[in-house]
Amino acid sequence: MVELIAPTVRLHDAWLDAHREWGPGVHEDGFGLRPNDDVNSPAGFAAWVARLVEGPEAGGPTADRRVPCTYRWIVEDGRVLGGIALRHELTDFLLRVAGQIGYGIRPSARRRGLATWALGRMLDEARTLGLDRVLITCAVNNDASARTIERHGGVLDDVRVTELGPVRRYWVAL
Repeated sequence: MVELIAPTVRLHDAWLDAHREWGPGVHEDGFGLRPNDDVNSPAGFAAWVARLVEGPEAGGPTADRRVPCTYRWIVEDGRVLGGIALRHELTDFLLRVAGQIGYGIRPSARRRGLATWALGRMLDEARTLGLDRVLITCAVNNDASARTIERHGGVLDDVRVTELGPVRRYWVAL
């Protein structure tokens, strides 16, 4: 059974398996992974998971522009299939480029509807937080992600070139 769970050190090996499948880099959207995060060692992984679970204090963005965020992993039978993140606020950067929800599904688990399922659960979480609408972006050439967003009522606001490349920006009313 597929579950949406909070990050946990218990799944270190399973998470590393997903990370290896994605290939080198920190491009797994929805995991909050940064270039300097040490996810290979048990201590580094534990520190990273603690940062995800504890997050910045409520009350606005931190000095490095992080906002309170809810991270969830998409897991099935102990296997990490993907991740999704809900940012509780919008900074200028998030408004321009990244949006409030980011997600990614490991290549071998794609085309199963997992992103659509997980996005629906995170939109419920956004409602619980009292948000009226959320901004979700995807790369211009990511048609699968665009369809996922549109399945949840995403309305295309615009397409723009950003510092991370061209993106489609969608608003989802809650």
